[in-house]
Amino acid sequence: MAMAMLALHAGEGVGNMSLGLAGQGQGLNINKEKERNQGTNALSAPPPIPSKSFLASLPTIAILSPPTSPSIRITAQRRKKKKKNSLAGAPMANSASGLAVNDECKFKFQELKARRGFRFIVFKIDDKAMEIKVERLGQTAEGYEDFAATLPADECRYAVYDLDFVTDENCQKSKIFFFSWSPDTARTRSKMLYASSKDRFRRELDGIQCEIQATDPSEMSLDIIRARAH
Repeated sequence: MAMAMLALHAGEGVGNMSLGLAGQGQGLNINKEKERNQGTNALSAPPPIPSKSFLASLPTIAILSPPTSPSIRITAQRRKKKKKNSLAGAPMANSASGLAVNDECKFKFQELKARRGFRFIVFKIDDKAMEIKVERLGQTAEGYEDFAATLPADECRYAVYDLDFVTDENCQKSKIFFFSWSPDTARTRSKMLYASSKDRFRRELDGIQCEIQATDPSEMSLDIIRARAH
């Protein structure tokens, strides 16, 4: 009987020890799970935003571009100058018809306007070069009849004429006329080309005061020109 009681007490002790160890193990598992959850929450949480005072206290860092060597600067300046010179020497493009305007057209017109170095200038479209060029320069001693005689009967032309006239108040004045000469006998393609380029070309000649469009000499007689000048 005594042996049975000892065995019973011994079994209960072992059972209690097993329960105690099991409880401790469960407690350890719970603590580890809490630690993992806390680490996960710490990683997923957004980083703290620094305060304005903290940002203001940071030193300012200046980012400097690397210095350019003299040889590189000289090469760049030469390229820019070369490009500028090439553009200055090129004729001005006429965007309406794809034609270019030779620089001489503008230079000679400035001489006529500012210095009165010419009485008139006749311009022609060069079909091969696809640009507008100066065809003839009228000297100051030449008159309106000389100018009208230079316009071909079956070809289109542009022209400018510096007209001197006396007003009704007996004042001597002058006006620069722009002529768009397009005779009916001219080729259709030529008439279309001159018509599509006229407005753009006239804008290149700054200082035009009157415009005449004529298809026949009777439409640009001296009486008509003088009447338009007043």
